[in-house]
Amino acid sequence: MTQSEFIDSGPAAKIVRRAVTTWTLRMSSPDRLRPARSDVPMRVERSQVPSVDLSRALYAAVGSQVCWTDRFSWDHETWQAWVHRESLGTWIATVHGTVAGFFELEAQPGGAVEIVLFGLLPQFHGQGLGGALLTACVELAWRGGVDWGGPGAGPAAYVYLRTSTLDHRHAVRNYLARGFERAESETADKGIPDPRFAPWPLSRDPRQVPASDL
Repeated sequence: MTQSEFIDSGPAAKIVRRAVTTWTLRMSSPDRLRPARSDVPMRVERSQVPSVDLSRALYAAVGSQVCWTDRFSWDHETWQAWVHRESLGTWIATVHGTVAGFFELEAQPGGAVEIVLFGLLPQFHGQGLGGALLTACVELAWRGGVDWGGPGAGPAAYVYLRTSTLDHRHAVRNYLARGFERAESETADKGIPDPRFAPWPLSRDPRQVPASDL
């Protein structure tokens, strides 16, 4: 990894540049899945009502510790368009009524299903939930084009995801243990904004709303 380079002034705009390796991992058959279970009771349920605020909150809660920053530039309209796509599904994992993690799946042309986002909130790390949640995620991914994905999606032909050196240190091990295989890798310089100063896109400036409209 190259030495970090700090750019700009002001904490909200500070960017760290690093050499980041990104791997594409692929599963070519549902028979390749090696399931993992957990003794911790976990419920996984699909979010049935598209919500920008919920999706943004999940993105921040899970991704802040592993530098999910690619969507920092998204405005409210971009988020709105994303969460309302028929090809996209969001599933939320809860433990004793508390959100523990989530994943996003996207049904793509040609039978590809991408695990777009996947992760646990930090307080649920180390409890054996990662393998169990990934098992549920992959099982649902293989149902793409059948149980979800919209009318234009065909049956899943393969499932893939992208992860990187910014991800949790056990992420790749978990993916490989569940049956994914390395398909390709790439190392490139990447600018990483400070996750502690993540923007929150709104449809309007709430400071401009007259008191009579509240």
